[in-house]
Amino acid sequence: MVAIRALPKIWLDGQLVPWPEAKVHVLTHALHYGYAVFEGIRCHATPRGPAIFRLDEHLERFLNSAKIYRMRIPFRPEELRQACVDLVRANGLGTAYLRPIAFSGYGEMGLDPTKAPVQVAVAMWAWGAYLGEEGQRRGVRALVSSWTRVDSRMLPPQAKCAANYANSALAKMEAVAAGYDEAILLNSAGMVSEGPGENIFRVKHDVVSTPPASSGILRGVTRDTVIQFLADEGLVFRRNDFTREELFTSDEVFYTGTAAGITPIREVDGRPIGTGEYPITRRLQARYAAATEGRLAGRESWLTFA
Repeated sequence: MVAIRALPKIWLDGQLVPWPEAKVHVLTHALHYGYAVFEGIRCHATPRGPAIFRLDEHLERFLNSAKIYRMRIPFRPEELRQACVDLVRANGLGTAYLRPIAFSGYGEMGLDPTKAPVQVAVAMWAWGAYLGEEGQRRGVRALVSSWTRVDSRMLPPQAKCAANYANSALAKMEAVAAGYDEAILLNSAGMVSEGPGENIFRVKHDVVSTPPASSGILRGVTRDTVIQFLADEGLVFRRNDFTREELFTSDEVFYTGTAAGITPIREVDGRPIGTGEYPITRRLQARYAAATEGRLAGRESWLTFA
């Protein structure tokens, strides 16, 4: 967690407004019913200036989340793209986390959100590694949660919707209360799905695998980045289900996510994972840092300079 330090501007409904003026009413529909979709995006300092990482892919997922929830966002993709660039420029922060969000606003109450106006905002703040710099170095301790990942018959897990994150919050709180750093959620079939805010990968005998979309995951942009890196590295990769016990016997396990980056997991349910050296995870961490900082040849298209 991080205390948010105010910056000069937030983009709200088409305008850059002073941070203290970016407010909503207490009867905002989304506050009561969780009807909001959002994104997490990173901006990194590079030799050419601040660069937003894979902005177009994040905005595509943002708009897909809205489509799944029948939410009409009143801005075109190019307007949202420009909003992110303008916000980074206005706030003068080279390394930051951006949070686009669309939500049912003030004006109508009741379960049906279609009568409420849709508001859109983009905020940004300074945010280091979500699971800590030490976690990225040493690995984190994870607990397999007693809470089950939301099922597609309940809520659409492919949409990055605020409502889904109540499920994530319960898992996170359970893990922290038990003395762990993070949780791992199983799906309704008892197979590994993902973390509360991260995708998960395992390594066994130099084969890297991650749960498929059908396991109830959110298709992560960092997950996709890592999958492309695995091809670059010539490593064997598979999308397949795996069990809780297979986590225990892995050579390496790691989280991926915009907030978390690539973070090794050193322990699951009190069982140490592998040797604690994470050789493949380290290779991927180095490649990811090079890509986000503009040092990886052939991946320049992933950067949007502000």
